[in-house]
Amino acid sequence: MLTPTPSDLAARARADLRVGLPVAVGGVLMASVETVSADRLAALAALGPLVLALTDRRASTLRARAYDGDLARVAVPEADLAWLRAVADPKDDLAAPMKGPLRTLRDGDAGAWRVGLRLAKGAELLPAMVGVEALAPAGITRLPADLSIGFDPAPHEVAAARVPLSVSRAGRVHVFREGDGGTEHYAVEIGTPDRAAPVLVRLHSACFTGDVLGSLKCDCGPQLHAALDAMAADSGVLLYLNQEGRGIGLANKMRAYALQDQGFDTVEANHRLGFEDDERDFRLGAGLLRRLGIGTVRLLTNNPRKIETMERQGIAVAERVPLHVGRGPENAAYLDVKRSKSGHLG
Repeated sequence: MLTPTPSDLAARARADLRVGLPVAVGGVLMASVETVSADRLAALAALGPLVLALTDRRASTLRARAYDGDLARVAVPEADLAWLRAVADPKDDLAAPMKGPLRTLRDGDAGAWRVGLRLAKGAELLPAMVGVEALAPAGITRLPADLSIGFDPAPHEVAAARVPLSVSRAGRVHVFREGDGGTEHYAVEIGTPDRAAPVLVRLHSACFTGDVLGSLKCDCGPQLHAALDAMAADSGVLLYLNQEGRGIGLANKMRAYALQDQGFDTVEANHRLGFEDDERDFRLGAGLLRRLGIGTVRLLTNNPRKIETMERQGIAVAERVPLHVGRGPENAAYLDVKRSKSGHLG
């Protein structure tokens, strides 16, 4: 009972990767390209031939074959940290396009590398891992190569309190924490929602730039405030999910913004970084609703994935309530791409 669970090990590994420590997955000792130091990279190289793992999205940008389907394993010619970061980070792709030729590997099992890339994404790092097949020294976090980094279907409530709000004096904030002790998400009750009737609900992903700074590059801030205003008139629940930047984190969102300044749209920018169009997991929202005793909702959204996920998770969507606000010259192209490439509804 005192030993770490697989979920505990994954949380420990994500923390290690963020500070530049390697982790062992199966028989592979690997580190994040973004955070590993030159000294630790040299120590890895001393153990054997280095391999760089990239997602198929990043590999496609680099014209590298992804023989493993969802990822590519690349033979590293030498322990050159600058080269590795140039391959992993697309910020200089246009200025320095010649990084290859990249020799991708076909032989061997890619399972450990697949786990490593999922850990990197979970740590909100660039999805690029460098490592070597070797025994891990003492003190290194060890994970099995078949580790299932599962979704926590029931984040637990850790605190709740009444919070009078400008839109409703009858406000109540619930704080939920994922089972691995990491990310927290918030459910805000506006007014007194009637659980016996469909509850007006908004699944809102955290957006520091839009919600806090009033960024004009997206419509997140206006959507947040429009949802609160709608709930002020009709009661409801705002689920504020800490999945910044479509689930890639604020630092990677800023990298995506820099790519957008180079002329790439929001989907292309995510792909060049090595991410999918959208890395968010809306099952979190369904889990929070179940915890709150809500089974039927009127969902404030333009995103069909949210509706589909709620239905699959047993939350009935009685009505979709459109939320079209905040369009302006700075974000018009972004909103058009969300409709044309991500299927958002008009």
